[in-house]
Order: sequence, then structure tokens, then C-alpha cells
Amino acid sequence: MAQDPRNALSQLMAALERHLEAVSSKRNDDDATVEQAYYQLEDAFLNYEEALGEKYGEYLPIALAEDEE
Repeated sequence: MAQDPRNALSQLMAALERHLEAVSSKRNDDDATVEQAYYQLEDAFLNYEEALGEKYGEYLPIALAEDEE
């Protein structure tokens, strides 16, 4: 069950802030902090979209980029 959309939005905003902080202070291209912030942001995005879908039947006009292999 998805969480409340308002709470999910707050978590998404916090994840965006953490990601910006990690990117702006990264030490090298392989900084684990940036990778961790990336995945936290991805999870927060998906949680917010799920909450919107379950509560309102609406979704974000944004899609996650797929890894190309």
C-alpha cells in the first residue's frame, strides 16, 4: 500500500535536496555518496508516483531513464 501523497512528496523533495548536496560536493566520479543519493531519489520518485496513482489515479509526466547495456 502506498503512503499518503503529501508525505511522499515531502520525501521526494528531501531526496532531491540530498542528491544536489551529494553532487555538488562529490570528491570523484565514483563517489559512493552520489550513487546512494541517486538511488534514494529514484525510490522517492517511485513512491510518490505510486501514491499519486493509488490515491488520485494520476501519474507524473516524467519517466525514469533506463540503463542502456
